[in-house]
Amino acid sequence: GTVTTPTQIRWLPFTIPASADVDFVDGMHTLAGAGDTALKSGLAVHVYAATASMERRAFCSSDGDMLIVPQQGRLDIATEFGPIMAAPNEIVVIQRGIRFSVALPDGPSRGYVLEVFDGHFELPDLGPIGANGLANPRDFQTPAARYEHTSDEWEIVNKYQGELFSARQDHSPFDVVAWHGNYAPYKYDLARFAVVNSVSFDHMDPSIFTVLTCKSAHPGTAVADFVIFPPRFEVQQNTFRPPYFHRNCMSEFMGLIHGEYEAKKGGFLPGGASLHSMMTPHGPDARTVEQATKRELAPGRVADGTQAFMFESMFQLRLTSWAAEHSQRDHEYYKA
Repeated sequence: GTVTTPTQIRWLPFTIPASADVDFVDGMHTLAGAGDTALKSGLAVHVYAATASMERRAFCSSDGDMLIVPQQGRLDIATEFGPIMAAPNEIVVIQRGIRFSVALPDGPSRGYVLEVFDGHFELPDLGPIGANGLANPRDFQTPAARYEHTSDEWEIVNKYQGELFSARQDHSPFDVVAWHGNYAPYKYDLARFAVVNSVSFDHMDPSIFTVLTCKSAHPGTAVADFVIFPPRFEVQQNTFRPPYFHRNCMSEFMGLIHGEYEAKKGGFLPGGASLHSMMTPHGPDARTVEQATKRELAPGRVADGTQAFMFESMFQLRLTSWAAEHSQRDHEYYKA
């Protein structure tokens, strides 16, 4: 079932399963979403918490492209196009219909997944920024083919219209000798993001933090933007520097990979999340407001040792019952 609520939602870090045999597929749960996979419209937000590698088991989504954000533990991902090793502070995009299997070289792992049913992720238009800045094309990496010929029995799990279906085959799905073209999975290191910022006064639009976007049919909005808040300098004068209190026309799902988010240093923790529905006022907590109001506006560093991110969408997101009733939901969040 689904739950509709306009209020601010926050979850404390999602717990790692006690069982030692929960793999990436079994450990993935949907938190929120909107739209219809059959109409290729909308998106879904998932989290995963896994303790075991996938053994002779592969997964693919017929519903959309998946952007995976590891938060704890590397993911050793075998794909039909070759292997991808993804560590926390890196992201992986695996498109619709591509089979992959996830191994856990560091043991128990946790992270976030953004799945878009429309179109594909692409770099945002840079406009007056010019040719370089934000995420640069040269920093995205695609795998080289790695052939695997086995006669073992494999299970293929297919996500189709939000449900999981299983089929069996008598060979590895990763028996691809070579590939060419531009429909291929890739990874990106968030530390390579070239931050753009204001050096005079006031805030520039938060679109300057967009790594990848899935465009909508309406310019100025998106099915989903993947946005990050990396370490950077902060130099504005005569300006309230943290993210100010606001309402907007986008739903904001936030997660934290590591460190302390500059606007919510208390209950917003690595492995946790928050969701602000469109038009519900939100902003920094009281302590952040007080400190920012009184501080001298000298140039300084923010977010060192921190990596927060946001899945932002023009759609109104509905919670799953699993997310709404989760034991880690922070019912005191509104007091911030």
